Amino acid sequence: MRPFLLAIIALLMFTTSCARSVVVTPSTQVTVVKTAPKNHRIVMIRGQRYYTWNGKHYKKTRQGYVLVRI
Repeated sequence: MRPFLLAIIALLMFTTSCARSVVVTPSTQVTVVKTAPKNHRIVMIRGQRYYTWNGKHYKKTRQGYVLVRI
């Protein structure tokens, strides 16, 4: 019985993998502009106020204007 248990333990030790799954999350880069240029426009989209210039939309926050995707 003892050799059988040792064989089972050895089999489990050598056949199991120590590899772990790695989850890669995309980096979240936030673009913040401190002041809006003079040629910016204010647009209302779905009841929310957005600032736009150069074809991009920004949302006003305490830190500045954050680039958003609409």
